[in-house]
Amino acid sequence: MSGCVDTSEDKVWQEKLDRIRSGKAKIAVIGLGYVGLPLAIAFARKGFSVVGFDVDESKISSLLQGNSYVLDVPSDAVARTVDSRIFQPTSDPEALRGVDAIVICVPTPFTVDRAPDLSYVESAAKTVASVLKPPCLVVLESTSYPGTTEELLVPILESSGLKLHTDFEVAFSPERVDPGNKLYHIENTPKVVGGLGERAGELACALYGSIVDKVVRLDSPRDAEMAKLIENTFRQVNIALVNELALIAKRMGVNIWKAIEAAASKPFGFMAFYPGPGVGGHCIPIDPHYLAWKARELGCEISFIELAERINQSMPKHVVRLTEEALAKIGKTLSNANVLILGVSYKRDIDDLRESPALAIIEQLQEAGANVSYHDPYVPYYRRKNVELRSTELTPETVAAADCVLLVTDHSTLDKDLVVQHAKTIVDTRNAFAEYVRDNIIRL
Repeated sequence: MSGCVDTSEDKVWQEKLDRIRSGKAKIAVIGLGYVGLPLAIAFARKGFSVVGFDVDESKISSLLQGNSYVLDVPSDAVARTVDSRIFQPTSDPEALRGVDAIVICVPTPFTVDRAPDLSYVESAAKTVASVLKPPCLVVLESTSYPGTTEELLVPILESSGLKLHTDFEVAFSPERVDPGNKLYHIENTPKVVGGLGERAGELACALYGSIVDKVVRLDSPRDAEMAKLIENTFRQVNIALVNELALIAKRMGVNIWKAIEAAASKPFGFMAFYPGPGVGGHCIPIDPHYLAWKARELGCEISFIELAERINQSMPKHVVRLTEEALAKIGKTLSNANVLILGVSYKRDIDDLRESPALAIIEQLQEAGANVSYHDPYVPYYRRKNVELRSTELTPETVAAADCVLLVTDHSTLDKDLVVQHAKTIVDTRNAFAEYVRDNIIRL
């Protein structure tokens, strides 16, 4: 663990550090979603005693029965750790009392006004403050603007009467979970850590160094909070760039996909990004808002980031226009047309609907009078704004019955031959049908 230097200034804290390094520490993870559950299981697999806390009783019930609701966490891993009592899922805050380290992994969405919604972090912090027993390390993983750890988390914890640096230490370590990624997972993804002080950084480095191959230590939580926002703002801006280029390329009669592939042959100075129907997931559509909000608070202009957001948010509308174009080729309009959506999760081979562009596309199609159905093996049904849809089976009959087949998410299980053989017309937003040369395929 490069940069993590031993100290012996405080015997109590040194004993805490030794407990973490020896694997004898008891760890609590608050928030057992896409980030928290994989983290809790990773600690449990290394032999730590882990308390997993969540206010959602259905999640706790599922985990106690040995069932995982996160695709990246196998149910057998949950069952083994629960049965051996290494992992204790609970909704009782008292179970957090006396642990050596607490990691907060709760959602940080934004409000309808695009301002940070830190209510989950506040609630988690208050829960921790009510049971905090010194000495304890508290780490925030939830993405937020630079300053959140010091300005929000610390005051709530100190409201318990305990003191920073005496009774507890804090750090920020941004989550880097990529749902469905088969190559990179917790263990082989470098962990960024920013402690509020030398001791906090040392403890946090030791904690994460026990489960990951590499820890990248920064001087403060603010630096680590900023690092996370840079990562996803970078992606937001570059995706917006290629989305805008895709719009221009279409008018010029250029195949944007082949042009990007050609540009990517350059071995330096270029990184390939690809256009799509919009951006989804918790990170890219949301994280830049935290940076933009903080910048506005400081009186800084952030037009570049806001422009990227507008471009990406406009893509669902563009996809609807492409669908209209496809339908016009067969003498149809959106009104009363049957449109079959392929894939509604925000990325391939996962079940995550958070901020998925498919939801906006479906809503706009329905508003235009289209009859919308969808097929997604990972999402059997979903409910949004009092409208519930269920996944339909992908058969020659269901494809043929659609006036237009609109591919939004290119799951690897998709039977593309079946779709091509039976579809009247296809709108492909992911270049999934690149190998097919058909007049009835319209590409983004």
